[in-house]
Amino acid sequence: MPIPPTDGSPLTALITGASSGIGRATAVRLAGRGARLVLVARGREPLEATAAEARAAGAAAVTVCPADVLDEDAIRAVVSSAVAEFGRLDVVVHSAQVMAYGRIEDVPKEVFERVVDTSLHGTATLARHVLPVFRRQAGGHLVIVNSLLGNVTTPVLGSYAVAKWGQLGLARVLQQETRDEPGISVSIVQPGGVDTPIYYQAASWAGSTGRPPPPVYSPERVARRVLSTLENPRRIVQAGVANHLITAGFRLLPGLYDALVEPLLRTFALAGDDVPPTEGNVFESRPEGNAAEGRWRSI
Repeated sequence: MPIPPTDGSPLTALITGASSGIGRATAVRLAGRGARLVLVARGREPLEATAAEARAAGAAAVTVCPADVLDEDAIRAVVSSAVAEFGRLDVVVHSAQVMAYGRIEDVPKEVFERVVDTSLHGTATLARHVLPVFRRQAGGHLVIVNSLLGNVTTPVLGSYAVAKWGQLGLARVLQQETRDEPGISVSIVQPGGVDTPIYYQAASWAGSTGRPPPPVYSPERVARRVLSTLENPRRIVQAGVANHLITAGFRLLPGLYDALVEPLLRTFALAGDDVPPTEGNVFESRPEGNAAEGRWRSI
């Protein structure tokens, strides 16, 4: 679907995970195109901060909708109210996610399941309510922010890798199931390391918070990839120059990959800040930690 819509009206976009990181950066960039925005995340306070940035950037309208993507009734209400307010829903960018560090045997069952559920069942919940709207309109574009870890695995991030592999499989099914409606696009964007707060807001049973592995990209750079995907729909889009190389190593040289991945991860993807076990923001929003960018140098 082109930006803006061909009838000249403002684009209407719903963004999950809009209070922080890639979702927040995408909201502000869409606002610069004069879009009408529906912002979704668990915490109202950081959503309001995103809304203020979006209005300043030129959004035609901004609606703040605090909701958890795992809350079926809340997501149904958000989608319904968006259509009632704006008449249609052109774009949905789904970037809501939580993360946990630690070996599978160390991460508590409830934390592991919540990380997986947020990615897998949260995506399914959103799709169940968005795709019927797209079908009624005979058009719409769902962009799912996945991850390089949807293609490879690492120790210590097992719950997140399982979450992203499952989400990738679900997204591919959605692509297949919407082939009957040429106006509907489902795209997958796979970032590598991105400078967002998710790493230090994550749960951890690894003795440390995380950090994005190099090369580290800015959330704004990933947001530009999201917008280019909206302008030129594709099935899977990489947002990381090393993604193809890492994926090739995982698939073609599994023994070497497995020997290197843990020491590299502990050197480059853990902050080494000696923290006790923490649930982070897995079960509830922590507004004080939300922002578009994290604390690392990015490109």
